[in-house]
Amino acid sequence: MSSSAESATDLARAVVAALVEAGVSEIVIAPGSRNAPLSFAAYDAAEAGLVRLHTRIDERSAGFLALGLTKNHARAAVVCTSGTAVANLHPAVLEAAHAGVPLVAVSADRPARLRGSGANQVTDQVGIFGSLVATRDLAHVADLDRQARDELWAAAGPTHWNVQLDEPLTPADRWKPGDLEVRPRAPRPEPRIFESIDTGAAAPRTVVVAGDDAGPPARVLAETAGWPLLAEPSSGSRTGDHAIRTYRLLLDGPLAQRIERVVVHGHPTLSRPVTRLLARADVEVVAATALGVWSERPFRVDRRVLTRLHVDGEPETGPGSWVEEWRAADRSLGRRIDRLLAEEPALTPYAVAGAVARALPPGGLLVVGSSNPVRDLDLMVPRYEVGVRRKVIANRGLAGIDGVVSTAIGAALGRDSTRSLALMGDLTFLHDANGLVLGPDEPRPDLTIVVVNDDGGSIFATLEQGAEEYADRFDRLFGTPHGVSLESLCAATRTPHLRVSSLPELEQALATPNGGLEVIEVAVGRADRRTLDARIRALRP
Repeated sequence: MSSSAESATDLARAVVAALVEAGVSEIVIAPGSRNAPLSFAAYDAAEAGLVRLHTRIDERSAGFLALGLTKNHARAAVVCTSGTAVANLHPAVLEAAHAGVPLVAVSADRPARLRGSGANQVTDQVGIFGSLVATRDLAHVADLDRQARDELWAAAGPTHWNVQLDEPLTPADRWKPGDLEVRPRAPRPEPRIFESIDTGAAAPRTVVVAGDDAGPPARVLAETAGWPLLAEPSSGSRTGDHAIRTYRLLLDGPLAQRIERVVVHGHPTLSRPVTRLLARADVEVVAATALGVWSERPFRVDRRVLTRLHVDGEPETGPGSWVEEWRAADRSLGRRIDRLLAEEPALTPYAVAGAVARALPPGGLLVVGSSNPVRDLDLMVPRYEVGVRRKVIANRGLAGIDGVVSTAIGAALGRDSTRSLALMGDLTFLHDANGLVLGPDEPRPDLTIVVVNDDGGSIFATLEQGAEEYADRFDRLFGTPHGVSLESLCAATRTPHLRVSSLPELEQALATPNGGLEVIEVAVGRADRRTLDARIRALRP
């Protein structure tokens, strides 16, 4: 065990050096005494220009900040002290595990001799994140061997380093790290052709489903084969003229009954109609390899392939073709939906999502929260052009509402974008209100957060729990009105705030950002959400 200040300091500096060598360029610190050696080492590394440093007082927000940074191409590590601090990283680490994000969690720990003794802030931190996350218990610099460093560099998901640090916990000198050899992150392997798939008039009628993080291969396949593309907003595939905007509604119509084959990319989670389609016994399901710690699909897979398929045969794309039938139905249904929403006397969440989607410029970033906002966006987002680098991010690994403010801030800080936007509901915003607590020296993003405030959880109004027979209990159990003044909350953190209640006001606010971190609160109603959704569903063919 370490017995001098040099021992704890040397181990902490070795850990930070290993992070840098593995491509970590951002370190998020949550303050604590036991992790002080790590904090001092991270500070010195930042002073040397090796990393950018962030501090947060709430470990859960710190974890999601690091997640957002890493999701947007700036690999990050989050460092915390011992005890409950480590447990507060669990939501972000689980999201990273299921989404395949190489987040690094570094926890400080007491020496192993104190485990099981009831000493202050001592618990079992080794393996605290469970079997889904690779963990190393580090007591000596020698524990950072080549294997440990190689595993960190090559990790496709989160890594946990638990670092035993003995007193004293402060360094005797300043660290001046020398030239560290930064190993560039290994890019995702280029998809190779694994096998061919037939297309043309004699082939099964096929659609391509692109879930979260599917990437361009789904779009390329749909365009090459002449198939409709059913792409979620955060798929990275919703571009080009094969993307079907209203697919969720069309999947409950007669056109969908003619589907004979589905090719799945990414992690589809938004749509019950998609789930029902994948469960149909008369449909062949072809699935590409999934990201995340669990590679098994939750639906029957008839044929597994690697990332890309080779199209065998000439696609049909002209008048009367399979894809043109979908396009025509999509155009017709889209016009009717837009007409219905335009005739609504009050601003709807769908109109808000559409305004945010239209405000996203080429090269822009949009982070969208779970529950209704991502589903509203799914129906309203236009077909973006191919190659203009609009990026939509969502935490769909576990699809929680926690940490979205911090994820959005991290994502906005992690990539140079022409414009950074976030769209979320009021409960999601409140759940991570601590994300707005930034110290005066912290890096601050140019980020506009649009909060759709209907004073509660309207997602449940659209589900089984929102049925009339449960109306007497609905608000207490699911609607959960809170009455919080978002303006006052933003004022407490000195975050600029604007409340709007009409589409022209929202469009004007989106067109004239103030710069920096700001919140646009959009007031909408919740009482008629279930009825509005039923009216939209009634428009389908």
